[in-house]
Amino acid sequence: MKTITLHNTNLSVPEIGMGCMRINSLETADAVKEWIDTALAHDINFFDHADIYAKGQCEELFGKALTPSLRDQIILQSKCAIRPGIAFDFSKEHILQSVDDILNRLRTDYLDILLLHRPDTLMEPEEVADAFHTLKAAGKVRHFGVSNQTPMQIELLNKYLDEPLLINQLQFSIAHCPMINSGINANMYNDSAINRDGGILEYCRLKDITIQAWSPFQYGMFEGVFLGNEKFPELNKVINELAEKYNVTDSAIAVAWILRHPAGIQTIIGTTNKDRIAQISKASHVHLTREEWYRLYMAAGNRLP
Repeated sequence: MKTITLHNTNLSVPEIGMGCMRINSLETADAVKEWIDTALAHDINFFDHADIYAKGQCEELFGKALTPSLRDQIILQSKCAIRPGIAFDFSKEHILQSVDDILNRLRTDYLDILLLHRPDTLMEPEEVADAFHTLKAAGKVRHFGVSNQTPMQIELLNKYLDEPLLINQLQFSIAHCPMINSGINANMYNDSAINRDGGILEYCRLKDITIQAWSPFQYGMFEGVFLGNEKFPELNKVINELAEKYNVTDSAIAVAWILRHPAGIQTIIGTTNKDRIAQISKASHVHLTREEWYRLYMAAGNRLP
């Protein structure tokens, strides 16, 4: 597995990470431990949580499977700030309490990375900075990032933080790539030219922020998976041709498309199937040609000007 070094740190992460949103379906700590071991066997030692995943059950199960020796082998990331039934909360009080609760559920003393989960328009950046400083000084969180945020939201936070944000987690796939579309269609009148995110792709590259791609097999906002979907016949035709060429699965080609981008994007996969973990991990060694990358892009219904 190839790795990505997070800028301004000595932290090296695999270019494919495991998303933990569905691990409550595994039901037992032994099953979760087996799932973790499978990921590690394929050089995936990065695990992405959030306090809202199954209302904390995913973190609890993971924590029951975690041993001190295993903790030393892995990189743990979690997210906070979504409050179901309320909205988003970047207050110092909520961030600090959320981290304490996350650590208790995971049965660990620290997180390698904490992300703020979606933007809070009522954010007071000085308060966030104070919370981050407190967490870092206490040894509870080593590094910080955000998810689903625009360049100016990140700039506002970075103005007050002790150290710059390292990560922005964003939805990204062959069938969901507005961050690419607007750049390719610059100065055009078509819908793809609409800049929906303030140029977040180029901004993150300029600022040395690692993009983490979530839902790499989804199209739309949780509308479904494009792999094997009759709504995407041309895309699946091309994916399957390339899967045969590289002797990998369709899922590996979908991830390889993301990894081919020179921004150094880390892809977060959410499967709990051990065979699929093995199959998808092969994407790290598939280097699509420029022609293949654009062929996939256009097969998904995207158009070049």
